[in-house]
This record gives sequence, structure tokens and C-alpha cells, in this order.
Amino acid sequence: MKVNLSSLDTCESSFTPLVVLELAQDVKEETKEWLKNRIVSKKEDGVRRLLTSGIVIQVFPLHDNEALKKLEDSWYTRFSLKYQPLDRIRGYFGETIALYFGFLEYFTVALIPMAVIGLPYYLFVWEDYDKYVIFASFNLIWSTVILEVWKRGCASMTYRWGTLVMKRQFEEPRPGFHGVLGINPVTGREEPLYPSYKRQLRIYLVSLPFVCLCLYFSLYVMMIYFDMEAWALSLHESSGSEWTSILLYVPSIIYAIVIEIMNRLYRYAAEFLTSWENHRLESAYQNHLILKVLVFNFLNCFASLFYIAFVLRDMKLLRQSLATLLITSQILNQIMESLLPYWLQKKHHVQVKRKVQALKADIDATLYEQVVLEKEMGTYLGTFDDYLELFLQFGYVSLFSCVYPLAAAFAVLNNFTEVNSDALKMCRVLKRPFSEPSANIGVWQLAFETMSVISVVTNCALIGMSPQVNALFPESKLDLILIVVAVEHALLALKFILAFAIPDKPRHIQMKLARLEFESLEALKRQQMKLMAQNLKEDSREGNKEEEA
Repeated sequence: MKVNLSSLDTCESSFTPLVVLELAQDVKEETKEWLKNRIVSKKEDGVRRLLTSGIVIQVFPLHDNEALKKLEDSWYTRFSLKYQPLDRIRGYFGETIALYFGFLEYFTVALIPMAVIGLPYYLFVWEDYDKYVIFASFNLIWSTVILEVWKRGCASMTYRWGTLVMKRQFEEPRPGFHGVLGINPVTGREEPLYPSYKRQLRIYLVSLPFVCLCLYFSLYVMMIYFDMEAWALSLHESSGSEWTSILLYVPSIIYAIVIEIMNRLYRYAAEFLTSWENHRLESAYQNHLILKVLVFNFLNCFASLFYIAFVLRDMKLLRQSLATLLITSQILNQIMESLLPYWLQKKHHVQVKRKVQALKADIDATLYEQVVLEKEMGTYLGTFDDYLELFLQFGYVSLFSCVYPLAAAFAVLNNFTEVNSDALKMCRVLKRPFSEPSANIGVWQLAFETMSVISVVTNCALIGMSPQVNALFPESKLDLILIVVAVEHALLALKFILAFAIPDKPRHIQMKLARLEFESLEALKRQQMKLMAQNLKEDSREGNKEEEA
């Protein structure tokens, strides 16, 4: 086995490469030289163009093993109930990933009150369905307050990191963007140009119908699930054995697995469609992808629960379905996202070590081993899937947990392991991503707030359907509906008042930002006064010269 390590064994023994570029096999030497000159001259658009053309297959930074070991020791290798080292995470992975882990930690802590209240509620008063009015009322307040408090904590973190008032930089075209070469009228640079109307035609004539078709298919699968539930129930009623009582849970488990499979298949289709739409900017690509995925995942995961709650009005089946969907999805996500990739990575690591040991090379092959190993690691595709998992979990807890109070407790248990499994995934399973600055969690804040609005409507409807409330209006159901709608509107108004009353930034942060703005204006004034004084001096000198002449 002959391996060329000349690119790694440089004459400068103290030099350690930080970023690896994998080129296609048929790349010409002049192309390599051109790329080398672009990198030396710090012109980043060269790498972007080569990624688009397929000459460069991948670019990734190598892990710093020493810094990574220190981070792991303070993060997840020693199990203990403590806060995460967010500043160290930010120093190694960047603000975007640190904010995700900060939000995961905050959301887990915020779930604890719901879990503490839900556990005794479930143990002692669950069978009395009237009592879920109290839990639903608490749910309404909780889902509103935690999101507002998070914005304050997020502002404090990003202020400390220096990204709170980060100005948005001009975005370069994303690597996958293609079109006819032309001159960008804004930048004056040569880049691909693609007509906007063609993109709109692709969105409305292809992507939108495809999404609608997938939504219809999801509803069709849901109806098959209800047929399975009816079959299992009839079988249990006819026999009444222990085996058939266990069989009652089988349709929900199968449906939960099917939901996860459909979500993942749809994700691949959504990525393909969004890429095919040919968005110029990465932000536009991400927004369209998030919209597609959120709409489908919301319907796919929650449509059956809405149907059971408001059409069938079967609270026992709602409880069973919610518990099965939540627990099954958490187990599958832990296996598919962390445990299985980690096992495959360990197996690949053993194979790489054997190949390196078989090399009869006179140089230290440690760096070569690291490059080969990390080259085959999975690529971290961003925080999208991580936030999506928390978004769906927030939906299970805030929408229907009043009929299954243990939902928050299971979410807390899952998230304690999620912190460690995600940390393991970032450090040992995936390539190290490039650091990206962020001021907040972006569009996901809006997604969570939208879910909290839906939870207000859902919980008000559940309260209105409760026997306790229905007993107050034995004759007129119209009065009940009107009162429920009025209460729902009042709670939504209260929610928006709370959102307005709780500042997004703590007062001390506001004062510091105001102070920075004042100092910047004062510095600008001093600079302008200095320039004016210099201009006056020059004018006076020229005037004196003219008088002497």
C-alpha cells in the first residue's frame, strides 16, 4: 500500500494545518496552483467557486485534539448535574452552536416546573378528567413566560460574546447557486445570475404542489392508523386477554415509527426541492427549507392528536397516543442521531488505525491518521435538526400535556441525555464545523412563539370541552363556545402584553448598549471636529500663501 504524505510532511515541522481541502481526483496541477494563490491572497470566493464546480469535494477544519480534550472533560465525560461550559463551547465551535446548547439547557430547566407539577397530578388525580383545567391554565402561562425570559438570557450571553449588535454582513452566493455568468449590479463582481421569475415558477408550480401532496399522504397514513386502532380495540373487546391489552399500544408504536421515517424521507425531498429552486443566498435557502419542513412535521406529528382531541373527543386515546409518540420519537432520535453514528465511527476508527499501522513510512503518520479519520466523518449540517427536535418536543408538552402530565417529565429525562449525546456527536462523530457568529436563535424564536400561540387556542378548547366546564352550561352550548372564544382572545391579549412588558434585553444590557452608542457618537464628533480643524488650518495656510504671492 503506497500513500503519498508529501502534503502533510512539510519542511516546516512546526506547521500544523487547520483546514483540510479534499480535491477531486482529476484536478489539474494548474488548478491546484491557482487555488493555492487564491488562498494565500485570502480571496475566499475561489474556494466557493470550486465547491460549486465540484473540483473541491469538501472543506473542513481539523479538530484541535488538545483543546477538544479539555472541552470534553468539562462538558460530558464526567456525568454531573451542572451547567454546560457555554463559553468554552463558543470558543471551540462558535456562537451558533453555543446558543443551541444554551437553549437546550435553558429549555430543560424550564421544563422542570411542568414536570414537578405534572408528576403528582398524574399519580393522584389523573382519572378525574375535570382536574386538567388547572394544569392547562398553568400551561398557558408557562409557555409564554419561558420564551420571553429566554430572549433576555440570550441577550446577556451574546452581549458577553460581542455578537449582540453584530451587523449583518453582505452575503455571498451560496455554493449550490448556479446560472449564467454576469455582473452583479450591487457588488460589480462577476457571478452567476438567475431570473427571479424562474425561481417563483419552480416554487409555485412544483414545490408547493409537492408539499400539498405530501400533506395529503400524511393524512391518509393517519386514517390508516385509526383503522388499526379500531381493529386492535375490537379484538381486545372480543377476547379481553392480557395479550390483546398489550396489542392496544402496537398501532401507536407503529404509527410513531412511520412518522419518524416519513419525516426523514420528506426532509431529503425538501432539501432536494429547495436546492433545485436555486436560491442565491444561504439565508433564503434556509428560510424556504425551514418553512417546508416545519409545515410537514407539524401536520405529520400533531394531526392525529388534534383529530383525537376535537373530532373523536377520546381523552384516553389522546393520552395513549401522545405518550407513545413522544417516547418513541425520543428513543429513535437518540439512536439515529448519536448512538448509531458513534458506533459506526468507532468501527471506522479501528479500520483507519490498521491501515496507518500497515504503512511502512519513516514519518509520523499521526496527522495523516487524523485527516483520513475526520475526512470520513459525517458533516454537521447545522442546528436545523436539533432545533426541530426541540420544537416538536415543545409542541407535545405545550399543546396536549394537560391530558398527559408526564410529557414534561419524559422531556426532561430525554434532554438530560440529549445534552451528552449531542456533545458526543459534536466532538467525536462529526467533522468540526466552521465557527459562525450569531446574535440569537433566529427564525426558531418565531417558530416557538407561534407554537405557544397555537397552544393557547388548543388548551382553551380542551378546557371548554372538559366535563367540569360543560356542567356550567347544561342548556346552551352556544354560550359556552362564546365564553371559551372570549377567554382565548383575552389570554392571547395577555400573552402579547407580557411579551411587550418583559424587555427582550435586561436593563443593565440596555444601559451598556446606550453607553456604547453614546461613546461612539462622541468619538465620531471628535473625529469630525479634528478634520474640520485640519481643513481650517490648510485653508488658512493657502490663504497666507496667496497674500504673500
